[in-house]
Amino acid sequence: MLVADFSRILAGPLCTMTLADLGARVIKVERPGTGDDTRSWGPPWSGAGAGATYFESVNRNKESVCLDLGDDGDLRLAKELALRADVLVENFKPGGLARMGLGYHELSAANPGLIYVSISGFGAEGGRTLPGYDFVVQALGGLMSITGEADGPPMKAGVALVDVLTAKDAAIAVLAALQARRDSGRGSHIQVNLLSSLQGALVNQAQAYLGAGIVPARMGNAHPSIVPYELLGCADGPLAVACGNDTQFVRLAAELGAPELAADPRFATNSARVERREVLIPRLEELLGTAPAAVWQQRLAGAGVPAGRVSRIDEGIDYAESLGLEPTIEVRDSSGQSAGRQIRHPALWDPPLAPRAEAPPRLGEHTGDVVAWLQDGMEGAAEDKAAEEAVPGWHR
Repeated sequence: MLVADFSRILAGPLCTMTLADLGARVIKVERPGTGDDTRSWGPPWSGAGAGATYFESVNRNKESVCLDLGDDGDLRLAKELALRADVLVENFKPGGLARMGLGYHELSAANPGLIYVSISGFGAEGGRTLPGYDFVVQALGGLMSITGEADGPPMKAGVALVDVLTAKDAAIAVLAALQARRDSGRGSHIQVNLLSSLQGALVNQAQAYLGAGIVPARMGNAHPSIVPYELLGCADGPLAVACGNDTQFVRLAAELGAPELAADPRFATNSARVERREVLIPRLEELLGTAPAAVWQQRLAGAGVPAGRVSRIDEGIDYAESLGLEPTIEVRDSSGQSAGRQIRHPALWDPPLAPRAEAPPRLGEHTGDVVAWLQDGMEGAAEDKAAEEAVPGWHR
C-alpha cells in the first residue's frame, strides 16, 4: 500500500507513521530547504541527524522527497504521486490542496480507489479559516477546563494529546475505508478535525453535561465519580490509588490496617464515598503517611489494589521493560547503522507482524529515487497515450 503524506507537524505525520508501522510505504512530501515545521522544533535535537526529536517521534519508516508545490514541474510530480497512491493524507487549510489541483474530487476522478484524508483544526465549514493547534483546541474544546487543581488555573495536558487522538482517529478511519474499498472498489474522502476528536475523547465528562446537565470542573487528580481515585500522600510523596469497585476498597482498608472503614456505612459503597470524600481522603492519607510510596505500591499491588508511584518518563519506560512489554525499538539509517531507540507501535501480533525499524529520513533523503520513479511512470504514460491516439477508435 502506498501512502502519499502531504501532512506536517503532529496529527497527520503520526497517522501516516502508524500506517508505515503496519507495513505501508509512506512517501513524505516536504518543502525544499525547510521541510516539516517540526524539524526545527528543538531543543532537544536528535543525535541521529534527522533534526529535532519532535520530528523524529512521528516520522520513522518514511521516505522524504522535497517538492515545491508552487513550481509547475514539482506540482506535476506531486500529482503523479497522488494518482499512484492508495491513501493521501493532508492537513493544509481546507481547500488549500484543491486550489493546486490536488483536491479529492479531481484526484478521485483519475484514481477512483484513492482514500483521501483531510485533517483540520475545526472542520471545513465554519472553522475552515481557523488554524488548528493542539494547545488552542485543548482550550476551546473544554479539556483545559477540567485539567488542573480546583483552585488553580486551567492546564493543558503534558503532551499534545488532541493531535495524538486525531491521528489515531484518522488511522482507524483509513483502515475502515480500505476494508470498504475491497467491496466497492471505490475510495472515499475522510475528514477529521481536532475539535471533534477531542470531544469524542471527553467520554464521561461530556456525557455528564449531555445526560445530566452537569458541567464538569477542575478537580486536580480526583475523579468526579469514583473515590478513592486520585493521588494520596505517603511518607515521602504521592501514590496513585484507584479503587474502581467496592471489593478493591475492602482490600485497601484491610491492607491499611483499618478494615472498619469498609464496613462503615459512610464509606461502604462508591456512591457513599463520593459524597463523603472530604472525610475519607484525609483518613486514608493519615494511614498511608506511615510508610513510603514504594512500600505501599508493593503492598497494595500484592493485595490486588491498583496503585503506583508517580514516575518520570524514563522510569516509566524502564518499568515497561521490567514487565517484558518491549516498549522501544532500535531504528537504523539507510546504511544499516543504529540511529537510536524509539517508542514502538503499541500493538503486538501473534503470529508476529514483522516490524519495520527505519530511522526518520533526512530532509530530501529520497528525492532522487522517488522523482526518478515518478518520472519513469510519467514517461511511460505519455508513450501509452501517444500510442492510443495513433489508433482511431481505441480508448483506455
